[in-house]
Amino acid sequence: MDPATLADRRRRRLLIATIAGGLVLLLLVGVGIYGLLRGPAPRTDSIPADPPSSTVTVPTAGPSGEGPVAVPQAGGPEAFARAAASALFTWDTTTGDGPMDYAQMLADVAAENEADALAGDVRAYLPSVEAWGQLRQYQTRQWLIVDTAVIPYAWETAVAQAAPGQIPAGTVAYTIEGTRHRDGTWGTEPVEASRTVSFTVFIVCTPAVTGRGVTGTTCELLRLSQLDNPLR
Repeated sequence: MDPATLADRRRRRLLIATIAGGLVLLLLVGVGIYGLLRGPAPRTDSIPADPPSSTVTVPTAGPSGEGPVAVPQAGGPEAFARAAASALFTWDTTTGDGPMDYAQMLADVAAENEADALAGDVRAYLPSVEAWGQLRQYQTRQWLIVDTAVIPYAWETAVAQAAPGQIPAGTVAYTIEGTRHRDGTWGTEPVEASRTVSFTVFIVCTPAVTGRGVTGTTCELLRLSQLDNPLR
């Protein structure tokens, strides 16, 4: 084959590959951002046939034992993102409340235009009603220790490349990394299990205006990424 023709074919292949890569990036920016990612992974909560592998003393940190707690919407974007993340993972089967009661706390701070989609995101993080009944037999509690809440580079890139007005003012993403803890009882023995988790919360914050003027911000929850599949 003529060298010039071969070189021309190589250039065209490189151009096609470059265009394809650019389309993938545009899809991630246009669709993946602010929820935009796929919803959380399907539930995997179930009671194992064998006892938990670790037996420890009951930890000092955990749910309050008073049931679902409202998510504070003031304090700024990062504070709200941390509070929403904690609420998503904090529940206690010994209080008499169910998974829908804990889900309601997040529904109460949902942005209206994403409320239905967010409800599906939240359900995927919580045990099903059937699993809840099994977990209650072991007096299971769960909570999250948040280690970091960071605006991911992918979000900053998306905001920088977005057209004016494409991303509503006050919208931001925080990638949460932390440790999910569970404790309960196996027979008469206290047990605990923990694992690291990561996910992204998408929120929007607007100025809080009263009769005396602006007094900070009020934040609402938009969407959640898949568990362990956050923006980086």
